[in-house]
Amino acid sequence: MKKIINYIRESLARRLSLWIVLLATLIFIIAVGYMFTESRNAVRKEAIGHATELLNSTAIRVNSILDEVKIATDNTDWLVARHLDAPDSMFVYSRRILVNNPNLNGCSISFEPYYFRNKGQYFSAFSLNENDTIQTTQEGSSHYQYFYFDWYQQAKLRQAPCWTEPYSDSNPDNDVVASEIITSYCKPLYELTGKFVGVMSVDITLSWLSKTISAVKPYPNSYSIMLGRGGTFFVHPDSTKLSTHTIFTETLEKPNPELTALGKAMLRGEEGMMELKMDGKDSYVFYKPLGDTGWSTAIVCPQSDIFGSYNRLQHIVTGILIVGLLLMLFLFSRIFEKELEPLSHLAKQAETIASGKFDETLPPTDRQDEIGQLSHSFSNMQASLVKYIDELTVTTANKERIEGELRIAREIQMGMVPRMFPAFPERDDIDLFAEMTPAKEVGGDLYDFFIQHNKMYFCIGDVSGKGVPASLFMAVTRNLFRVVAQQELPPAEVARQINDTLSENNEQGMFVTMFIGTLDLKTGRLDFCNCGHNPPVYKGEFLPMEANAPLGLFGGLEFTGETVEDIEDSMMLFYTDGLNEAENLQHEQFGDDRLLNYMQHRSTTAKGTILGIQEAVANFVGEAEPSDDLTMLCLKLKMINR
Repeated sequence: MKKIINYIRESLARRLSLWIVLLATLIFIIAVGYMFTESRNAVRKEAIGHATELLNSTAIRVNSILDEVKIATDNTDWLVARHLDAPDSMFVYSRRILVNNPNLNGCSISFEPYYFRNKGQYFSAFSLNENDTIQTTQEGSSHYQYFYFDWYQQAKLRQAPCWTEPYSDSNPDNDVVASEIITSYCKPLYELTGKFVGVMSVDITLSWLSKTISAVKPYPNSYSIMLGRGGTFFVHPDSTKLSTHTIFTETLEKPNPELTALGKAMLRGEEGMMELKMDGKDSYVFYKPLGDTGWSTAIVCPQSDIFGSYNRLQHIVTGILIVGLLLMLFLFSRIFEKELEPLSHLAKQAETIASGKFDETLPPTDRQDEIGQLSHSFSNMQASLVKYIDELTVTTANKERIEGELRIAREIQMGMVPRMFPAFPERDDIDLFAEMTPAKEVGGDLYDFFIQHNKMYFCIGDVSGKGVPASLFMAVTRNLFRVVAQQELPPAEVARQINDTLSENNEQGMFVTMFIGTLDLKTGRLDFCNCGHNPPVYKGEFLPMEANAPLGLFGGLEFTGETVEDIEDSMMLFYTDGLNEAENLQHEQFGDDRLLNYMQHRSTTAKGTILGIQEAVANFVGEAEPSDDLTMLCLKLKMINR
């Protein structure tokens, strides 16, 4: 037996001949499997494309209506805010929304209790579009305390627009009653001062959404479903499940991981397709979220519908393959011996390339079949490998050169700002320290200071963006500060001249936030102008300031300057947003609260304060990559007899 086995192993042709029957069976399985797989994939691909196209078109149509609701609300809330002195005008606005948007069901503009003293505790202008007739009424009363309802409370508590889950809204005091299940887009209303005054709610009916979604039937037995944010069925062919069952209900009695995974994916707002059993049938489920409502819709297509024609094709293909198998059985026995011989030569050639001899020429071949193509492919691969290695060598050298140039650029940039401390060793009344740490090799932060005629002129700034463009803009800004500030102009005028210069030919739209200050070293008076920059920390709190625009966006702007009469013996910390917006691996920010808390327990020296903050930020950020440039400048004017 051992001799027979060795005899068979010595020749591939002998093994093929011995196992020809098994190979024939294997070929049959492979051929049939390939054909069936390709056919099934084609049918499946067509079904996916057809169902996805219908689902997308339905979602687009629904989303367009939802967008109309948002636009109608956004186009009206400003009128409400502007005419809060005329409460009766709210009825006009509520009705106008429905007149201009006939797809909407209702609109209410509701206010906080006693907001309008002459209207009493309840005032809500409500309009309803029913059978193309719009009716308007005041719907608030002791029997309908709207300000306790979910649609009102959600918008009020979130302080942002939101969609509600479908609900049935009724008011026993009014004839104008929404008789259908509705969903509302609710937006909080504010006075121009920012005070919350009420909620604008615009409604659409769930029956309309259900009709739109249920009309999608790519196959005879397919159907649609829609889920709310909690997984409740809002559309389902079984009406007994509507608003009473969730997609997870049946999994409580009989666990179904696939159905659970589908429900979770839809609730997460994902889009895609899953294969699973739905109502006992193998089905494809195509799902897609509906805008930002938190709802999701799906089309369920039974596989029996999709693959009906495929099953008929299967029988035909099987017969064809059986005939082909018999023919291949005859031909393979004759051509294996001849056709497999060149493979041994090709294997040796492949081994030569695998050994690393890429520059060794492979023997030419005149064959035009797959073996010849494979030989040509090996030759092309060899040439490609040689070319790739050469290109990789050049690329590596270029990368090292660029990195070297960036290191030099960093050294140049860091040399543009004062780095020697103490900055004014001849003076005992100034405690000053600054530190700048770019997030990349070069950055867009800057600071500068100098003394002229017993006044210290200083600034700190943050250029939009990072990297080389920001560093160039930073260099220009720092030089402009030096040139303009040395003219001993007020900070607001310094800001104006820098802004006018930067805004010229600023095609990239870059800008810089900047704090510009002038400190009288005799009196302790600080004159400053803040141009969109972070407020400094002064006496443990953020210094209140006027709002000015950043520099470089628009020319011809005027800037407002401010004054602190005496800052002697009070530490002031100036910084860029790389400090309070520093993020850790969990994407949590260092924040203003941590900064203020640290400044309440700061060091008594400027240098100690900045080094302590750097340590606190480093401990908070951990191993996370820097998200922005970080620059700090700490200043204290000591009280010395003058």
